[in-house]
Amino acid sequence: MNSVESTQETINAYLHDHDISRLSDDAVFKVMSTGQEYKGKKAIEELLSYFYSVAFSANFLQKDLIVTQDKAVLEADFYGTQLLEFAGIKPKEGEVHVPLCVVYQVKDDKITGAHIYFESDALR
Repeated sequence: MNSVESTQETINAYLHDHDISRLSDDAVFKVMSTGQEYKGKKAIEELLSYFYSVAFSANFLQKDLIVTQDKAVLEADFYGTQLLEFAGIKPKEGEVHVPLCVVYQVKDDKITGAHIYFESDALR
């Protein structure tokens, strides 16, 4: 079982250093608004690349992070420029700010899954 400290280290390395090695080989990220799942490191890396560099030129500002032995919950402000239509919403001028919450599952110091809550209505 993970300690809170080891889970904290895993999550921090993943979030701040973009350390994809912190994902388990069979990790599954699920976008909760659509139910779409991304399975494995490659699919997750492609999802995040699309999200942060293709559909948007964006980053996130961490507001809160709650960590237990086997879970972490990130609350953040996703911010940047929308480059492409996303969720049926066309880009508009200026910076976007979207509430973002991600619930991570952690086992044996690897992220095994995540539920992503992205309030795309904030783009309107």
